[in-house]
Amino acid sequence: MSILDFFKGKQYKEERDALQQKLQNLESKLTPEILDNIKLQENTSQLKKENEELQKQIEATKNEYLHEKKYLEEQIKEKKALIVYLDDEILVQEFGLYKPRYEIATALGYKEVLQSIRVKQKEMIKNKSAVTGSTAWTVDGSISKGKKMVSDTQKLLLRAFNSECDEIISKVKYSNYDASKKKIEKSVDTISKLGTIMSIAITPGYKDLKLQELCLAFEYQMKKHEEKEAQREARAQMREAAKLQKEIEAQRNKIEKEQSHYQSAYAKICEQLQHDSENPEYIKKKEELEAHLAEIDKSLQDIDYREANQRAGYVYIISNIGSFGENIYKIGMTRRLQPQERVDELGDASVPFNFDVHAMIFSDDAPALEAALHRAFSDKKVNMVNQRREFFNVTLDEIKEVIQQNFDKTVEFIDVPDAEQYRVSQKMKESIAGNTL
Repeated sequence: MSILDFFKGKQYKEERDALQQKLQNLESKLTPEILDNIKLQENTSQLKKENEELQKQIEATKNEYLHEKKYLEEQIKEKKALIVYLDDEILVQEFGLYKPRYEIATALGYKEVLQSIRVKQKEMIKNKSAVTGSTAWTVDGSISKGKKMVSDTQKLLLRAFNSECDEIISKVKYSNYDASKKKIEKSVDTISKLGTIMSIAITPGYKDLKLQELCLAFEYQMKKHEEKEAQREARAQMREAAKLQKEIEAQRNKIEKEQSHYQSAYAKICEQLQHDSENPEYIKKKEELEAHLAEIDKSLQDIDYREANQRAGYVYIISNIGSFGENIYKIGMTRRLQPQERVDELGDASVPFNFDVHAMIFSDDAPALEAALHRAFSDKKVNMVNQRREFFNVTLDEIKEVIQQNFDKTVEFIDVPDAEQYRVSQKMKESIAGNTL
């Protein structure tokens, strides 16, 4: 060590000792309050640093959360787009009105077109235009093996697509038509995704044929139902005609028996008058018999008229408040000689209470009067689809007004229905409820 280094070390030591002494002097002058304040500042500074670190962590976590949330929302949106609801309750609530695409007159016509669509599908499968596929695919460097793999995969995916379409089409109905269409489209997309590597996909032409088949199958079912309803209506009309004919024959036999009876009595009284032409009792009896025979002739003429005139009959206005509530009326027509029998048949075991008659109108053209009433209230039908369901949500005053416009004779109406069984049932329920309180 040189003398210079020795003196520098000594100088530094003296300066250090002086600074330490100065520090001690300063610390001795610090009060406890100042010391606490210094310590508090140090703690505050430390807390600020920790807070900054926490804020950075929170921000990082928040960004990570927002990123994850956005990703999940995109996933949910994507999955929702793929969902096809087939739950019956949901579909019944959400289905839209179907607009027919084809206007074929008969179910047989629909069946023939359906068959032609299926033939076209088979032709597309046969000429390999139903599904696309890569022509450059190789397996172990072999093009032929690659073509075979692509062909096998095409057959597999096409078979799966056809099976799914068959299942969908076999169950199509008014409430799931839109969902069935979406499901076929989704199936096409799924096949395309599964076959992406080999460029395998259902061709637009084949997809369109499947959608046409779905549409035709649905309309075919509707047409079959429509024809079934028409056949049911025709059978109902035939039953009504048979019952009318039976009534006419029974009534004619009854009246002809009465006629025979009165004719015998009339012949006898005429024979008695030949021997005693001035007898007042015989004369009176003859007049009575002539009046009876005239009434019988009129009754026979009425029966002949009803048998010959296919449009004569009764239009009835009936209600069933216990079954359907207020302001629901059935407006129908019958050609029966005893129209109340038809009303009684309508109130059979299929409804809890009998129908009440508000009006029974005989008309020489009952179908025309019935049709006029149905047209007037076409927008108030309870069942807008089935025309055989002749129930309307109207008031009796509205019905009266239309009848006055279309019928030139006086019609008697019963404004308040008896609804006896319904009203008694209500009272019995009230009594039971009162006894249980």
